[in-house]
Amino acid sequence: MLNELEIPLMQLPHAVAAPLYASAGAAGADLYAALPEGDPITLDPGGFTAVPTGVAIALPDGWEGQVRPRSGLARRHGVTTLNAPGTVDWDYRGEIQVVLINHGHTPFLVERGMRIAQLVICPVARATWIETASLDETRRGADGFGSTGLGDAAKSE
Repeated sequence: MLNELEIPLMQLPHAVAAPLYASAGAAGADLYAALPEGDPITLDPGGFTAVPTGVAIALPDGWEGQVRPRSGLARRHGVTTLNAPGTVDWDYRGEIQVVLINHGHTPFLVERGMRIAQLVICPVARATWIETASLDETRRGADGFGSTGLGDAAKSE
């Protein structure tokens, strides 16, 4: 059973469409490039830019929007969101923009109406930080980058 949350949405004059869930099981709603008609953006390899979506939302306190990449753009073209996931805070009321980057080897054309990212709505937990002189011990301990999934034999190599 899905959790449903009503979120006020404002489509700006240059909007293409409201975010849309592509299937009944989709966690993310597609966001669309709201560029002027006939004025695409070319992302050269290594290039990045903020792309407007034409929508603004009013999230309730305690919720966030996560702007995530679309797997098809990444797989086919090497195009993804630069700050994945981008965060839309509950108190932000401006237009949602998507920072796209081209990690591919050829230029990529971003055109009006193209699905460029997905928006996932999530609850937020705020931490109360408690200063301490030590932390409890775990098997992993302080092993960092790349250490999960390695057995003890692989760690000793």
